[in-house]
Amino acid sequence: MTAEHYLKILPLLVAFGGVLAIVPLLVFLERKICALIQDRMGPNRVGLFGPDSPLEVLGIKTGEKRFLGGLLQPLADAIKLFSKEDIIPPHVEKYLFEFAPLFALLPPFLAFAVIPLGAPISLDGGKSVPVVIADLGVGLLWILSVASLSAYGVALGGWASNNKYALLGGIRATAQMISYEVGMGLVLLSVVMHYQSISLVNIVNTQVNGGVGGWGIFYQPLAFLLFVICAFAENNRLPFDMPECEAELVGGYHTEYSSMKFGMFFQGEYIAMLAMGALLATLFLGGWHFPKYHWVRENLGQLVALALSLISLGAKTMAFVIFSMWVRWTLPRFRYDQLMGLGWKVIIPLALLNIVVTAALNIR
Repeated sequence: MTAEHYLKILPLLVAFGGVLAIVPLLVFLERKICALIQDRMGPNRVGLFGPDSPLEVLGIKTGEKRFLGGLLQPLADAIKLFSKEDIIPPHVEKYLFEFAPLFALLPPFLAFAVIPLGAPISLDGGKSVPVVIADLGVGLLWILSVASLSAYGVALGGWASNNKYALLGGIRATAQMISYEVGMGLVLLSVVMHYQSISLVNIVNTQVNGGVGGWGIFYQPLAFLLFVICAFAENNRLPFDMPECEAELVGGYHTEYSSMKFGMFFQGEYIAMLAMGALLATLFLGGWHFPKYHWVRENLGQLVALALSLISLGAKTMAFVIFSMWVRWTLPRFRYDQLMGLGWKVIIPLALLNIVVTAALNIR
């Protein structure tokens, strides 16, 4: 295999392997952040050392003092989900009921296919290879296409369950996601007008050439704010979690799901958060770019620059994820009429205004 072939494997490992590995840790992190905000302990029993630890199970005394308590809680949760009975109610539409979790899990994965994950590598002969799974010239359209498929997961899950609570959740989810996809599309239109490209690789390169001051957030601050709001609604995260509102709908579209089918819906939500965070960083925060990138590449080598660029994109993505968790456990959910009113009466008019302003500023 040539060096270029290895560079195609690297983004696959980083995107898919890294995402699958980090999702259980995100669940643990959210539970800890929730506990911190609500002045509770959070997961603290299933740890590495201390009472109830794996070493205690093996008969090795570790004492009463806990160390990294709760860190193995995601592993315990995974074992529980895999070992629980997969119950399928007798009156569901079986095939759609089985396929719905796949529509919730796969689209966020597919979004990572076009996101540049790190600094490009120069090969012998001067060829520069971007660290991306698929360098599509229409990367932004690909993101919008696969993101819209997530609506099928919650809609089919709600309808196929043959449960009134689940059906209401599916209807809410469809209306909410379509409404905010309209706003997100208009927001991204202003971004495309600014960068004059729909290729995510080109968008990142434009920001890199401008340095930190060339990041999109400084040129499109309103688009950045609107995109964050739309990202919350697209991911069904509080304060936009009406499709699964426990107080009204028990669990909404996934009420009838158990075992790993429920786990797939659950994983899909966290993977979607990571995908939205990576897209937000790509469009507005320079993507993988970091301060002094050109100096690092020239003086320390392109491999060091690649490593730091991967860390940079990961840090920006995690910042959005942690912010999402903080908002979830801080703000109450909107009423449904408030949610839809925000989308159609606030987000869309502001996005249209931003398009007009962007067009006026880009007239040569």
